[in-house]
Amino acid sequence: MNRTPSSATPAQSSALEGAGPDSGSALSNGLKQRHLSMIALGGVIGAGLFVGSREGIAAAGPSIVLAYAVSGALVMLVMRMLGEMAAANPASGSFSVHAERSIGSWAGFAVGWMFTALLCVAVAAEALGAADVMHQWFPSTEPWMWVLLFMVIFTGTNLAAVSNFGEFEFWFAALKVAAIAAFLILGVLAICGVLPGTQAPGATHLTGDGGFLPKGVDGLMVGLLASVFAYGGLETVTIAAAESKDPVRGVASAVRTAMWRIALFYVGSMAIIVTVIPWSAPSIAKSGPYVAVLDYLKIPAAGQVMNVVILIALLSAVNANIYGSSRMAYSLISRGQGPAFLGKVSGGVPRRTVLLCSAFGFLAVLFSFWWPTTVFQWLLNMVGAAVLVVWGFIAVAQLRMRRQLEREAPEKLVVKMWAFPVLTWVALAGIVAVLLLMLRDENQRIQLLFTGGFGAVLAVIGLLRQQALSKGTETAGR
Repeated sequence: MNRTPSSATPAQSSALEGAGPDSGSALSNGLKQRHLSMIALGGVIGAGLFVGSREGIAAAGPSIVLAYAVSGALVMLVMRMLGEMAAANPASGSFSVHAERSIGSWAGFAVGWMFTALLCVAVAAEALGAADVMHQWFPSTEPWMWVLLFMVIFTGTNLAAVSNFGEFEFWFAALKVAAIAAFLILGVLAICGVLPGTQAPGATHLTGDGGFLPKGVDGLMVGLLASVFAYGGLETVTIAAAESKDPVRGVASAVRTAMWRIALFYVGSMAIIVTVIPWSAPSIAKSGPYVAVLDYLKIPAAGQVMNVVILIALLSAVNANIYGSSRMAYSLISRGQGPAFLGKVSGGVPRRTVLLCSAFGFLAVLFSFWWPTTVFQWLLNMVGAAVLVVWGFIAVAQLRMRRQLEREAPEKLVVKMWAFPVLTWVALAGIVAVLLLMLRDENQRIQLLFTGGFGAVLAVIGLLRQQALSKGTETAGR
């Protein structure tokens, strides 16, 4: 493989990540297999599914099932590629480390800091969403008070042993899985006409009211875009795997079982929603698709039950995003791609990067109060398409790393990408297609351009650093 002079070898990169200049000690391995399994399972169940799906249903109608199936297939391919690399070389920097090894240090720098920024802004967005739910229950309180409380709690959780993070995510994910499982069971019973007071709807709501594609292919495309971004968060399990007792087995198991779970939770719940009630029902836009179905089925206190579930999903995201951003930042710093003084590890936890990412997230929250339509909107736009950029780097890195592993260490291929390299190229084509679709929509186009600009700046900084390091190495070698 062609490698830039400053690119670290796998062994060098691992050593750097485990013990940076001020690291003090390595990351702990306090995450258990049950933690990883539930993080992978719960990671696909977020506010994007519970809340964001209403926009997709409004745009695509019953064809939202097809949109989620197509985007889900793309996500499965990306996760399989990431799982292959993570099982072969577990690292807390995940795809950033893989991109550095396979493409160059500039790529690891750019995708790593972009992902860190994405998660920090997501911390702010999810904390604000959770505060809104609490404000609805306690209208006399101020939302910022709840944001501060949540940030203090989950910053504290992440400053403590990593097993605390794992326990929080385990129970958060368990509650979300239980809620979705109950919804799926009730939906199937309703479709079969078994529930009291319900009749089997058949295909009435799928083919009536404009048909399966009520707004044509354009509506399906809008629904596809909405569904793609609802899948964000799956990457965290490969970051967390590096802090487990058996990272290779853990990530391999988590990635393999994530496939059918995506189909069951996302595609299955969308199919139930548009089959049980009309896609154009006003209650979907007003209360959200899940509450609308539960209200239709006359489930007592459905709205409040779903608000609790949504709150849990939001808090889970805050916890996971602080974790993921701090570990990615730590990985970058320990590889010499950030301020060295932030790379200290205490008790197996990179506490300085936890504080850094939490502080940035809370600062973004303040921006949302002070400058909601300017600074905060710019932040949202800058990371609006970041997940697609990350997926693109994953695909390119996997293409290059797979060939190297086949030549040098085939025994490390515990998880293999299906039909390599054909499906990797299919995934890359799918990512490019989604990016082109974003150009068609004005709001999406703005996000894409902002993200592209942010990514270009990071790439230029990374290339300049790479060239400087290369010259320094050449000078030292003379």
